[in-house]
Amino acid sequence: MNRPRVLLVDDIPEIVQYCIAILETDYEVVGSASNGLAAIRAVAAMAPDVIVLDISMPGLNGIEVARRLRREGCQATIVFLSADALSEVAMSAGGSAYVSKNLIDSDLKTAIAEALAGRRHVALGRNEASRSEEQK
Repeated sequence: MNRPRVLLVDDIPEIVQYCIAILETDYEVVGSASNGLAAIRAVAAMAPDVIVLDISMPGLNGIEVARRLRREGCQATIVFLSADALSEVAMSAGGSAYVSKNLIDSDLKTAIAEALAGRRHVALGRNEASRSEEQK
């Protein structure tokens, strides 16, 4: 059985390692990148099914990366990670899901599964409910 291929993009190595530990049983983590330009190169080289993309990175941020990838025709599912409340901006940039970094352990796998099933998933914070909805 082929597992979905995931590329992780975050400038904090500990976040990347944490995501790998959470995802590796259900997904094939094909690589990681620590900045926006490296992410664009990695997407071209690795052709992931899913890109887990940090929003706040130095240089080219995750929103800019997503917009550029979409303009270039990238069809990979994009799941945004952020410590900031930017879910609406992220989704308008081509994201299918958004997970607050403090919810990686409880919501990242769900967000990816929901996004791959064609539903949007937003997990905002510990005091706010996660929600999924059909993508338009």
